[in-house]
Amino acid sequence: MTASINAQMALVALNRFGLGARGGNSGDLANAASDPKGFVKSELASPRTALLEGPNLRPSEDLLAEMYGVIRQRREARAQTNQTAPNAQTMSDAPPGTAPPPPPKPQPNFNFIQERFRSDALARIQRAHAPACGFVERLVGFWSNHFCISAVKGPGVRISAGAFEREAIRPHVLGSFADMVKAVEQHPAMLAYLDNAVSVGPNSRAGQNRKRGLNENLARETLELHTLGVDGGYTQADVTSLARIITGWTIVGPPGQLGRPGTFVFNKNAHEPGAQILLGKTYADEGVVQGEKALYDLAHHPAAAKFIATKFARHFVADDPPPALVEKLTNVFRDSDGDLKALSLVLVDDDTAWSAPLTKIRSPYDYIIAASRLIARVPDQPQRYLGSLILMGAPLWQPPGPNGFADTNAAWATPNGMKTRLDIAGQIAKRLGNLTDPEEALDAVAGPAASAETRQAIGRAESREQAMALVLMSPEFQRR
Repeated sequence: MTASINAQMALVALNRFGLGARGGNSGDLANAASDPKGFVKSELASPRTALLEGPNLRPSEDLLAEMYGVIRQRREARAQTNQTAPNAQTMSDAPPGTAPPPPPKPQPNFNFIQERFRSDALARIQRAHAPACGFVERLVGFWSNHFCISAVKGPGVRISAGAFEREAIRPHVLGSFADMVKAVEQHPAMLAYLDNAVSVGPNSRAGQNRKRGLNENLARETLELHTLGVDGGYTQADVTSLARIITGWTIVGPPGQLGRPGTFVFNKNAHEPGAQILLGKTYADEGVVQGEKALYDLAHHPAAAKFIATKFARHFVADDPPPALVEKLTNVFRDSDGDLKALSLVLVDDDTAWSAPLTKIRSPYDYIIAASRLIARVPDQPQRYLGSLILMGAPLWQPPGPNGFADTNAAWATPNGMKTRLDIAGQIAKRLGNLTDPEEALDAVAGPAASAETRQAIGRAESREQAMALVLMSPEFQRR
């Protein structure tokens, strides 16, 4: 009985909080069973645990500068082509012996954007295979989806999607919520995704000269999705006021007149002058500081504590999170000034988070990663993973809207969704052939916590391939 209870706690540790047990000789299930809470919390010891660095992972400003350079080269090549393209009539009238014009330079292409995107994706996927539990990677995924961007917005967002996560999300998942909010809202990828880079104060110098106007997208989503929540007590007037406050928050363009191309900059000429009132508080016109003070207050607002706590509990525990747990998380968020490590520790230490049934289905990304961890194969190419995520309706860094991918069973446990999972499970099992024993795989996943029904289904499978697919579709593997 004790072994079964320990295995069940280990299953909760690896599935609810982590990315599933690794196969092979990892011993993840046994290690989790020996001290389930300690197994999960061990990843929180160092604030650098979430960082993702490497020689092939370049900062966003380098990536955007590279893109600007290719765009310039393409324009120059097109201009040369237009100037030197031979005209049949002109060539026929040319004197005998006249040399033909030089051939145009080859047109640069944008394949490098997808190459950079795949490089960042591969680094993320490989990192997910490294830790024994994967709790910090789950935190990265949660916050990246909370403050999401979409690579389909355009080439600038696509090439910097991975850098956005590495620069604005990862450094803060065990740090301050207010610091994360500031890093997110000032990142070039977010400024481009929600159009603040082109937002101009109507009464600013740029607004008067160019007749350009205010864009409220980033302000609205900052209030509704990033901090207070849709029921956070703000009004349309607050949206407009915040939009005015953050005018001038933009990206340095290719000429580099305001700084290094591809970096955040405060353009005073585009900033709406004057004090602004947000949620009843007046913010004096202090340039970029006006917006930074507003974001700081939003991050510390009581509504933000409740909103974040509810989403956090929903993600890790249940679609309808236990009210007592939400209240506990709300209090620690508020009392710690948005300390996200403290928030994570309280979640892991709460007995309700361990006793609640495993009813949530893994997200498509977590499912793909858990399957790969189980078969103990660290990927060297991202295409198969990215393709599977597209089939499952959750392409990496490409949510359908600024509210991110849904975080409830209703979104993923659909007939079509489960059929796609079954197809992917079958493909994985077919690639494995006879290399993996299904019963050993189930023992790695759940050990004594595996139900008699699951073991019976696997034992009755017509082939090893079918049995492995059943392991990947079992409740012990799918549920968290």
